[in-house]
Amino acid sequence: MHVGSAAIFQNTGKHTTDADVYQQEVRLAEMVEPLGFDSVWTVEHHFTDYTMCPDPLQFLTYMAGKTKDIKLGTMVVVLPWHDPLRVAEQVSVLDNLSNGRLILGLGRGAGRVEFDGFRQDMQDSRPRFVESAEMVLDGLETGYCEYQGEHIRQPRVDIRPAPLATFKGRTYAAAVSPESVEIMARLGLGLLVIPQKPWDDVESEIESYRKAYRDIRSEDPPAPVMAGWVMCDPDLARAREQAVKYIGGYWQTVLDHYRFHEDHLKGQKGYEYYGRFAESIQSQGVESAVEFFLNLQVWGDPDQCCDTIVSNAERIGAEAFVGVFSYAGMPYDEAERNMKCFASEVMPRLKDIPTTNRTRWAA
Repeated sequence: MHVGSAAIFQNTGKHTTDADVYQQEVRLAEMVEPLGFDSVWTVEHHFTDYTMCPDPLQFLTYMAGKTKDIKLGTMVVVLPWHDPLRVAEQVSVLDNLSNGRLILGLGRGAGRVEFDGFRQDMQDSRPRFVESAEMVLDGLETGYCEYQGEHIRQPRVDIRPAPLATFKGRTYAAAVSPESVEIMARLGLGLLVIPQKPWDDVESEIESYRKAYRDIRSEDPPAPVMAGWVMCDPDLARAREQAVKYIGGYWQTVLDHYRFHEDHLKGQKGYEYYGRFAESIQSQGVESAVEFFLNLQVWGDPDQCCDTIVSNAERIGAEAFVGVFSYAGMPYDEAERNMKCFASEVMPRLKDIPTTNRTRWAA
């Protein structure tokens, strides 16, 4: 199994300066390759303490220069917030600089604060995402961008530097809503699974996606990439205590950022699943929702962490796991301990798990 690590740059409650967060997260990211991880990832968010990485491709370009062999993953670039032509160019630059190490994750976003900040209407985010993704993906294969759609109109221009290699099989999307499954299959995208819903639901949606992918493309899809928030400690009781504090604390930041405990997504076109999700959170209460989220993630002693990852990966056919080890105001020393414990006690066992050829880049 391929094992990666993600940096998310949270400054929860402004517990320190943004500069300190960046120094600490970059320091952890620079440990990823020496500790034996296979990849380093980050995610795009804007304007708040929730995640302060507005440009994943820029951060990963820095990491490309700090590393030799590990893969560089976006989880994700949110296409509706960008000119897709600039995305295609930035992707090509990074892939050339890193000698083909980029794993491209794409998404459409769900944070109203971000759409408002970019003066974008959430209502057209899905068609805008589809048109942008079609143009970017086609451009990375052909070496030029050209598109005439409802939202994206691009005369033909070459991508320079020319794309280094095909992105087929190494492009993913974070699909949360069932309505997105067929879209991702039609685009030829693999799935990046960020646990937010019961694993029974995820398993069912992955199967629907596989069927749609085979029906549309007459081949099997790439194996999913699975992410998770990790708290690993040799002392099981301490692992539970720290998981409640920090993984639970992270979920509170999700509620604060996306405002799932409010009604603003109810009736929002294209976000029907999120509206139902918000209703579920409101009905069970925030405290129960935190406990629910905690039980979707990876925490415990090394044995329990390993068992959780293996069990969930087997359910959905995932062949790569990306852990988040620093979040919710966790002190640097605790994040480093967490990451090192996982790297020494859990990761070797995961890497021994054989995989298929459906994730060629993860070999």
